Amino acid sequence: MLSSSPLQRLGINIDHVATIRNARGGRHPDPLRAAHLAIEAGADGITAHLREDRRHISDADIARLKAELTRPLNLEMAATDEMLQIALRHVPNACCLVPEKREERTTEGGLDIAGLHNTLLPYVERLKGAGIRVSLFIEADPRQIEASARLGADIVELHTGAYCERALDDDAAGVAAEIAKLAAGAKLAAAAGLEVHAGHGLTFNTVGAVARMAEIVELNIGHFLIGEAIFGGLHGAVRRMRALMEEARLAGSSRRSA
Repeated sequence: MLSSSPLQRLGINIDHVATIRNARGGRHPDPLRAAHLAIEAGADGITAHLREDRRHISDADIARLKAELTRPLNLEMAATDEMLQIALRHVPNACCLVPEKREERTTEGGLDIAGLHNTLLPYVERLKGAGIRVSLFIEADPRQIEASARLGADIVELHTGAYCERALDDDAAGVAAEIAKLAAGAKLAAAAGLEVHAGHGLTFNTVGAVARMAEIVELNIGHFLIGEAIFGGLHGAVRRMRALMEEARLAGSSRRSA
């Protein structure tokens, strides 16, 4: 639900704490500890992606996160029967359906909601029937946004990866085009009654342009912050990200009211 506050929620993805743990085995570093630290630093929720190959987050991690978290858990998952049963067993606050390929390093692009409507519909209905909010990870494409609304999703999470890649390449024209696409997509999704989130690849340098978009009520950020935590600690990284989000959000609000 949209808040009267101009500030956005910040969800922290703790997958890559588990990636480091799994590189050696054992129990350290502990993703649950990272989740608690992120919440202490100001995170509004925790995201974890349980992949088919369990390359980072494990089933035991999901059980512990659900049992101990003091903030909402967003479970990222592929639309498979195995993941559906896990979601129904643990009942997280939300499930974000994402595309998943075993050979990819990270999620590449958004789901084709328009093309997969009949495949995805039973998953959306089962999750919503269990009281789980359903989010769809998509490109800021009008066709996909409209299809998400028809499917009955509660939320769309707009993929910001292309924007962040253009920013890394110092492609000013590309950055402007991607920002315009995201802004238009956010407006269209909000007008369709969808709650709008965004994420993928966001950094201290790229978060401001997305945080300024009034329709986007939550950002989900993970890999960059876990990397920054190596140098300055997770608490400081999360607090700095939140400060940048709030600064950008308030600046955008002031411009709109001027």
